[in-house]
Amino acid sequence: MNLRAPQNPERGFSLVELLVALGIFLLITGAAFTLLSSSQRRYQTESQVLTSFQEARLGLDQMVRDINDAGFPPPSYANIDPTRVTTAPFGWQPGYTVIPPNACQIGATCFTPADFDIIIETEPNPQDPSCFPGCQVQWIRYQLQGTTLMRGMVAKRAPSYDPAFETSAPGVLGPFVQNVVNNCANLQGSSDPQVSSLCQLAAQNPAVANPVPIFRYNCDEPSLSQALPLPTAPCPSAAPADNAPANIRDVAITLIVAAPLPDSANGLPRLVQLEGRGRRINPNQ
Repeated sequence: MNLRAPQNPERGFSLVELLVALGIFLLITGAAFTLLSSSQRRYQTESQVLTSFQEARLGLDQMVRDINDAGFPPPSYANIDPTRVTTAPFGWQPGYTVIPPNACQIGATCFTPADFDIIIETEPNPQDPSCFPGCQVQWIRYQLQGTTLMRGMVAKRAPSYDPAFETSAPGVLGPFVQNVVNNCANLQGSSDPQVSSLCQLAAQNPAVANPVPIFRYNCDEPSLSQALPLPTAPCPSAAPADNAPANIRDVAITLIVAAPLPDSANGLPRLVQLEGRGRRINPNQ
């Protein structure tokens, strides 16, 4: 008896079938990598927007706290040391005084406060037990340089010193909030390539087509009423007798911050605009 295996040889894939399967695999793999790359770019953009928002929010909160404390302790505070009481809630030049005829008017003869520059005079650590009967008053300055909002603080010296000069000394101001585009309308031709690049990107958004002041001021108008609280009005339009830095009651703050990279979907800049208001609670005198 002759037993032989059945004649059923197994067939493999043909070359054409392999090429078709390989092509389908490459198409699916390419689509998956394209989707992954797009998702990564989107995640990077959103992460930068979130980082910019958090940085700007922390900066805004700090500015509001400093403005709220401006003018503390007031000149009437029982302390004969002039460096431990405030001369005025805000420092400026020329004429660091509120005594006529040297008092300057906001928008007319004052160098500061301005749209992108403010100097706050206050004692930032009133509860510090290490200094008695009071800590030394500080000058705290916020100034927009290019697209970086700078912050610095120096101890107040004798009243004859100029707070604007003291806070402009080398090493006082340091980066505080990055990628601030409030003044990009005036920085298109900047010699700094990073500033120029960011502002060219931000210029595609109509929100920054014109300069947007970071600081806007409301002043007390004591000449109108003796009631408390005193009525306020935008400082440049207040009565001349009231339009002085010592009468600033509150400061509205606007921060417009751009993410360093455009939106991956449409190529437009991603902006975050934050609003806040600091209101001085200390008296002028």
